[in-house]
Amino acid sequence: VAAEGQNVSVNGVAVPQGRPYLHKGLAVTWPGEWVAVASSLGLRVAWDGQLAVTVTAEPELRRATWGLCGTYTEDPADDFVLPDGDIATFASAFGNAWKVP
Repeated sequence: VAAEGQNVSVNGVAVPQGRPYLHKGLAVTWPGEWVAVASSLGLRVAWDGQLAVTVTAEPELRRATWGLCGTYTEDPADDFVLPDGDIATFASAFGNAWKVP
């Protein structure tokens, strides 16, 4: 899924703005001024088209997440787990460690 403003595409195919999209467990909707992408895996990402992003995970995913979204344990001590399992001291080090080419 790629989004720029209210322009959304899935696997390179444009999804018309305001029209719901559902295919193979992936749903794209436009709640208000936002665009939201939900997967059948229990994750939902919503974006305001500019700066704000929210990520929501179903309770079944507690302790089963990893990476930029954290470990979903509600324990701030493990919020910045690096790919190697260590804990980053600074948010910038955490974000940089999870960059992909």
